[in-house]
Amino acid sequence: MNERTAVIVGAGVGGPVLALWLRRLGLSVRVLEGRSGPALAEGAFLGVAPNGLHALAGLGLATEVRAKGHVCRAFEFLNHGGRSLGGFDRRDDERQFGWPLTMVRRSELHALLSEAASKEGVAIEYGRRVTKLTDVGEQVRLECDDGTSFDADFVIGCDGLRSATRTTALPASPEPSFSGLLDVGGFARVKTLPFEPGVNVMVFGVRGFFGAFTTAANETWWFHNGPGEVGSVTNEGLRARLYELHHDDPAWIRELIDATPTLLGPWGLYELDAMPAWSRGRVCLMGDAAHAMSPSAGQGASMAFEDALVLAQCLRDVPDVPRAFQRFEQLRRPRVDAIMKAARQTSNGKAPGAVGRWVRDRMLPLVLPYAGKAQARAYSHQLDFEQRLT
Repeated sequence: MNERTAVIVGAGVGGPVLALWLRRLGLSVRVLEGRSGPALAEGAFLGVAPNGLHALAGLGLATEVRAKGHVCRAFEFLNHGGRSLGGFDRRDDERQFGWPLTMVRRSELHALLSEAASKEGVAIEYGRRVTKLTDVGEQVRLECDDGTSFDADFVIGCDGLRSATRTTALPASPEPSFSGLLDVGGFARVKTLPFEPGVNVMVFGVRGFFGAFTTAANETWWFHNGPGEVGSVTNEGLRARLYELHHDDPAWIRELIDATPTLLGPWGLYELDAMPAWSRGRVCLMGDAAHAMSPSAGQGASMAFEDALVLAQCLRDVPDVPRAFQRFEQLRRPRVDAIMKAARQTSNGKAPGAVGRWVRDRMLPLVLPYAGKAQARAYSHQLDFEQRLT
């Protein structure tokens, strides 16, 4: 019997993890990536939630991710005047969920996952962009922009928000919707800050939202979400724009911006919602290609890791590939929809007007305990690859 062949489009955080699970199933796996090389300079940082680490643990990668990152032990929310509106205590997460929320540089996470896939014999082919997908009997023919073509038993798009797999295989899919917010990030060192290392501090500013996290090595990782149109601010004018947006917020924000050698961004924040289907025949989407969400929930990477595990389970336990893809969507969509809804609600409160700020500052202390419990429920989700699907 010939070895089944799988092609994964996209070598971000989800693609290499899926490749590792498919290798566990004995499949021959190729990963095609449009970039010319590993994404060693892309993005700023992200949080891998306990549920995401749990999904990586079966591959032996959770310990490595934790070693690369820094544990978050609390969240604190401030208004524009620096007054605390409440927070979440996350010090007990490891005991409760098996793993702590771990902050990690995106580039280091990319490198770790790509190297793990390569060690298992997965070829990541850079500079390969898929331009066409065609059904050929019980296989899919892929055509690339370099003029090459080849067949595979199935194709999985892990190629993110602007997925070429989605536009090629499911052309009726909706376009990602812009949230109205631009994202900027950076890494800085400032001697004195009014919060301790290990705490995610979130500031609801007058004109924008600002988050900061100081590592045990006293480097502060920060991000800004604020109103703007994509392309309206160049990187050269970015620092002045951030000063302007945070002029009336705590002074340490401007100090961090000033101490940052290189500003990362700006990127538009988009969502991909209401997808009519995540698959067509022998082509399936996962991660941001299927359900891109605002980073406000802190679950984007973790959802991709969960997707990869469940998709591999479906391909193992459902003998027909198209039906396996349908089963995957049936299992994952309710959870993804719930996380996406929570992320959207958080994003909507990041840049309100004066009346909205007044209401938020009074309502948030009442709402935060419930939000903390919802976060804990999301963290508690644990998947077992060995469990057979019924």
